[in-house]
Amino acid sequence: MSAIYKFPYDSPVRYLPLVYMLPHDLLIRCPILRKLPRSMGELNASPEWAEVIQSDTFLNEVMDAVASLAFPHFGFGGWKEHYTGWCPVWRLSYALPLWAKGVERERGWGVQSLFRLPPDFEIPFFDPEDVKAVMGKVVRQTIEEQGWGPMLEAVREMPCDEDFEPWDTNVRKDFLRKWYHTRSKKVQIVSLEELMESDENDSIFYLPDPAQNVEDYVIAKDFVERFLATLPERDRQIVQLRQDGYAYVEIADKLGYKNHSGVIKRVEAVKKKYKEYKRKG
Repeated sequence: MSAIYKFPYDSPVRYLPLVYMLPHDLLIRCPILRKLPRSMGELNASPEWAEVIQSDTFLNEVMDAVASLAFPHFGFGGWKEHYTGWCPVWRLSYALPLWAKGVERERGWGVQSLFRLPPDFEIPFFDPEDVKAVMGKVVRQTIEEQGWGPMLEAVREMPCDEDFEPWDTNVRKDFLRKWYHTRSKKVQIVSLEELMESDENDSIFYLPDPAQNVEDYVIAKDFVERFLATLPERDRQIVQLRQDGYAYVEIADKLGYKNHSGVIKRVEAVKKKYKEYKRKG
């Protein structure tokens, strides 16, 4: 009996079927996993690989790779990498034992079936679309079985700033826009001109949603670009950051202000300039 068969069941060896199921484009980003022999005979003949499979480094690569496959099927925007470890969905995507169990149940692809392969059989790469379909079904079944539905709905409805990496991504922009917008008194998205005339400081620089009205968005975007061309560089930066969903404190930090009151003053100055620009226009 080979070294592989002597591993205890709760060792990382039980995740080998998941490793061999990883699509090629994901596998090549994993320094260790991409070098794993694709036949049981070659794997069993290597004491070095027996040690590697039991290492934390191996397990960490497996968890990261499989979590990337599972995460998109929870119904949250972006990639797993756009979220922090504080995000509940990020953590659930790392439920490796559940994914291994689900794949084996769905496709019969588990440790025993792997070891029943002929020693010289070269395990082919799986079809990425098939892998996606399998993981989608496994994740949905697991959500139902574990009763995660209500929790996921609560996370979706009430996201936290700590859930997102502080990067300039669409996922974070969407969160910030909704987060600040739902806290203003006027929550309806209107035209840029109406917004600029509004006293609601947290919503004055939002463009209309192109998904709702493309024509309004194009007109507003053209207008704001012509208006921004009349402003100093620093004011243009402030407007852009506000459009991207950044808070006054964050803008102050990015642009080197001592505190956010300086940013608020510039915003008020921009509003006055806008009204003058509109009047002359």
